[in-house]
Amino acid sequence: MYSLVSTVSLEPEPIPLQAKVVLFGDRYVYYLLQVYDPDFGKLFRVVADFSDDFDRTEASTETFARLIAALAQREGLMPLDAGAVARTVDFGSRYAGDGKKITARLQRITDLLTEADHLARAAGRAAIAAEDVDRADAASRDRADRLRERVHEEIVRGTLMIDTSGARVGQVNGLSVLALGDYAFGEPTRITATARLGEGHVIDIQREVELGGAIHSKGVLILASFLAARYSANRPHSLAASLVFEQTYSEVDGDSASLAELCALLSALAGLPVRQSLAVTGSINQLGEVQPIGGVNEKIEGFFDVCNARGLTGAQGVLIPASNVDHLMLRPDVAAAACAGRFHVYPVTTVDEAIELLTGVAAGSPDMVGEGPQETVNGRVAVRLREFSSARRSWARPGVRPGGADTTRRHGGD
Repeated sequence: MYSLVSTVSLEPEPIPLQAKVVLFGDRYVYYLLQVYDPDFGKLFRVVADFSDDFDRTEASTETFARLIAALAQREGLMPLDAGAVARTVDFGSRYAGDGKKITARLQRITDLLTEADHLARAAGRAAIAAEDVDRADAASRDRADRLRERVHEEIVRGTLMIDTSGARVGQVNGLSVLALGDYAFGEPTRITATARLGEGHVIDIQREVELGGAIHSKGVLILASFLAARYSANRPHSLAASLVFEQTYSEVDGDSASLAELCALLSALAGLPVRQSLAVTGSINQLGEVQPIGGVNEKIEGFFDVCNARGLTGAQGVLIPASNVDHLMLRPDVAAAACAGRFHVYPVTTVDEAIELLTGVAAGSPDMVGEGPQETVNGRVAVRLREFSSARRSWARPGVRPGGADTTRRHGGD
């Protein structure tokens, strides 16, 4: 119709036909067609949205094992022994990112079994073993591992500054995830905070330089609201604070670092050093509760790899939201180190639990803020903010500086 050369085409008579047309595709493509093609919704009135995973129960695991056997037979692979089937089921849960789910994306499972079959044949085995599945999984990661290796090399060399021992005030190891197609890995990032007298503002440096996404900025605003509501409900919130991801040169988004940022700020206010042998991930709400995040396995493994390269001491570990425990499907080497007590995973439900683990000092009851013992974290923070509030009122009075000194300027004989 729109060609440069006009031609006359034949218009055949319609042929009686009864047919059913079924389209398979990604959700994204379906919704695009539904929005941009007005006839699409009329022609395809029935939609079935299939899940990418399913519950991991005893019955579904048995069914999935039979599916694995069918895949192996269809692809001409050797049979799998019981250990290999168990490893493949675990891989399915890990790929789903949830210990209580199994992925329904069979192409990745087929690729894994094909490579495991090759390794088993090379080893002269009559069946695929658990070792072959583990080696196939590790080889797949190694082929896509160039960027992760480079990042961790720079951390071990000290180019990217990440401490895994000692203690620092106002400094916490946060955790982020970098995704490259189907491959994702965790990377520790230093988060620092400073606190001083001000007018109640928490400056998100990432946002100020337009390197922070909207969700990250939301997390910072939430933790700022939590601070003001808990410690300054009945007095001016006289705090000026700054938060930053050190040595980051691209956009940071997501609220999974808001717990780490809040702990760094509490450390700066209380003057209490934070254990650098621990890393933190988790989202925070205005009630001080820790919320679940994504990529928990990759984040734990990212910090483990850095600690392992420097030598595990038994004091290192990661703080995660307690609601993420069901999602744990760690690599065998990380799980073995955790079982042996050489690396730790600490589930937390509130910011008070997190700050106690990080500082080794009792958080104190939030209900007693400003009234309880000053040696607790909450007590120290409340005292510091009261000092800020008092200093701010002193500065507001003409001719008076904190401490009571009269600084009224006098001229001549006045």
